[in-house]
Amino acid sequence: MKKLTTLLLMTLLVAGLHAQTKTDLPNVTLKDLNGKDVNISKLSNNGKPIVITFWATWCAPCIKEHNALSDVYDDWQDETGVKIYSVSIDDSRSTAKVKPFVEGKGWDFNVLLDVNSELKRAMNVSNPPHTFLIDGKGKIVYQHTGYLEGAEEELYEEIQKLVK
Repeated sequence: MKKLTTLLLMTLLVAGLHAQTKTDLPNVTLKDLNGKDVNISKLSNNGKPIVITFWATWCAPCIKEHNALSDVYDDWQDETGVKIYSVSIDDSRSTAKVKPFVEGKGWDFNVLLDVNSELKRAMNVSNPPHTFLIDGKGKIVYQHTGYLEGAEEELYEEIQKLVK
């Protein structure tokens, strides 16, 4: 009986540790700007990093961050192969503004619509901007919230660590 209890406790401990360190992307499906379904858990970039950044049209720091990322995105892609997914958390009343807003800004990111905040909740995002870096195996390896000028440089340093 003691061995069974010990085995059960060990199993629960290992399961608990796995749950605490589990960083897989959630199984949530969003729409892109063209209405195509994109399952977040199936995002891949041929083993290269992925950035997922949450934003909204009403969020001034988000727009500053996206403008900064847009300025360096082509270079980053050439140097590291990184792909950026920009997740709008605008609700159903303002989601129609997202596509013209993005096109007006000239952002070349893959933009996804989280109208019901399902991915936002699944990834424990409270306020935008909130940015995640995903390694080539689909694990979250870095994240930050808010935006200060130059924060994209820190993100790029983390991206470079993954591709070395």
